[in-house]
Amino acid sequence: MRRKFAAGNWKMNGLEADLEELTQLCALHPDPAVDLMIAPPAPLISSAVVHVGVHPLAIGGQDCHPEISGAHTGDISAVMLKDAGASHVILGHSERRADHGEGDALVRAKTQAAHRAGLTAIVCVGETLAQRDSGETLEVIGAQLQGSLPDLINAAKTVLAYEPVWAIGTGKIPTLKEIGQVHSFMRNTLSTRFGEETGDRLRLLYGGSVKPSNAADIFAVADVDGALVGGASLKAEDFTGIISALEEAAE
Repeated sequence: MRRKFAAGNWKMNGLEADLEELTQLCALHPDPAVDLMIAPPAPLISSAVVHVGVHPLAIGGQDCHPEISGAHTGDISAVMLKDAGASHVILGHSERRADHGEGDALVRAKTQAAHRAGLTAIVCVGETLAQRDSGETLEVIGAQLQGSLPDLINAAKTVLAYEPVWAIGTGKIPTLKEIGQVHSFMRNTLSTRFGEETGDRLRLLYGGSVKPSNAADIFAVADVDGALVGGASLKAEDFTGIISALEEAAE
């Protein structure tokens, strides 16, 4: 049985004072029935770990460099994230792919670096609106899965997130049928490549305008094991509704 997972991505939002949201979130879910993670901006990771304390809320990074160290100004390695207290890292997010020109090969190298450092890699895939309109969704997702994941994979340290680019922060989402179609395709593709046991163990998240009002319906879709949430994870009072919906789905 795959344990449900609610992951929050703060993106380039948040200052030290905003970490009180983590304190509130921990108070609202003192004994969560699902796995929880927040990925704050890198300067807040160490402080976030302190705020969380012994609560099972995990803290993650939003990206990492494939190298351990070196002359890479402004970059952060996976081992640095681990040293700061992070346990997860988001890789291949569409905003990284678009804003920084990151391709599948780079995401694959970063995933390998994350695994070497002992981090859980949350690898994102998703199509643009033009690709969906032209009927290329599954072809694009398949290519991204093939290129972004290493041949040797640890299901316990790898999570996949389907985030249609056109749904991120827009308020638009695919239909439940479309979400189910992509997640079923991902599950079958992963099982074919890595074997049924590994393919069945890998958790598949949905991301893109997830909010308390639509979370329960999304979590009822087969092969949706949780969500990667952006804006709605910034405030504990918003994220708690999504977490509660996921806990109900896990019962």
